[in-house]
Amino acid sequence: MPKLLELVRNPIAYIAARWTPSPRTVERAALISLLMSIVIVVTGGAVRLTGSGLGCDTWPKCTDDSLTTTSAMGIHGAIEFGNRMMAWVVSAAAGWTIIAVRAAKPARKGLSRLAWSQFWVIMSNGVVGGITVWVKLNPFVVAGHFLAATALLTVTTLTWLRAREGDAPPRPLVGKPVKKLTYVLTFFAGCLIVAGTVVTGSGPHAGDSSDVKRMPVAVELATQTHATLAWIVVALAVVLYVGLRVMDAPMGPRRTARNLILVLLGQGVLGYVQYFTDLPELLVGLHLLGSTLVWIGVLRVVLSTRERGLPADAKDAAPASESAAAPPLADLATRG
Repeated sequence: MPKLLELVRNPIAYIAARWTPSPRTVERAALISLLMSIVIVVTGGAVRLTGSGLGCDTWPKCTDDSLTTTSAMGIHGAIEFGNRMMAWVVSAAAGWTIIAVRAAKPARKGLSRLAWSQFWVIMSNGVVGGITVWVKLNPFVVAGHFLAATALLTVTTLTWLRAREGDAPPRPLVGKPVKKLTYVLTFFAGCLIVAGTVVTGSGPHAGDSSDVKRMPVAVELATQTHATLAWIVVALAVVLYVGLRVMDAPMGPRRTARNLILVLLGQGVLGYVQYFTDLPELLVGLHLLGSTLVWIGVLRVVLSTRERGLPADAKDAAPASESAAAPPLADLATRG
């Protein structure tokens, strides 16, 4: 009975006292959480691009009379309700990360705070999503909902990157001018994401077939501003890469900067193609996916400019060949 009470009172502590995950397990848990944060961004975009934003016309119920979607609501109700259910999958992934990090030994308080922040961001994002339905897809609230999803992407990315390194004091791998340049790059990348929400808010994909209010901004002006910021980000990434090469920086920062440039160029090509083809839904969805990869790449560049060693017992957790293996998405988007 005492053990049962302990489990009920604090199940995470109960598990942590009886299980010690390997560093590889913690890293994989953090990666799953990151992947789910990408999925929720893409599925949220699918809701908007299929005109299913009001498929469930209230929140937290799907309708005034039903908690779930009904057959009378058709495909739009199923798509919107399916995206709501994805929130539970994302929450489960965050919960698994919290448990794995909490059970790791020695304790990693900084990483634990990052893991717990995922939970609070998910909860706040759910509230913003509900408000989005209540205000009938007001474009400013829709933009806020996307930025809240980007906040989740940020903390899951940082959790994953921190899970792959130790807790020693940061040791810089580049000089202060280069470090400052990464901060400038991050600032303009953030502006690029915000500008993208304005393009969406003023563009044709309102998220529902009904007459949904749009942002009072000319879509041409919003698009041109977004494109200008994109070129600024590309230019900063190129300058950063050249600077790292000239200063003979370690291979890690150079590779992450190079990978970011490749993702930016692919995203840019996709952006121009979708613009000149009148914003087809599929290309817009791919562009949305690309925006998540760009932001992950930017964060990866920032953290690659210093090192904090390896997690405790990381070398004993897996063979060298296994530790060197990387998930395909990580290789594509951020990994050096």
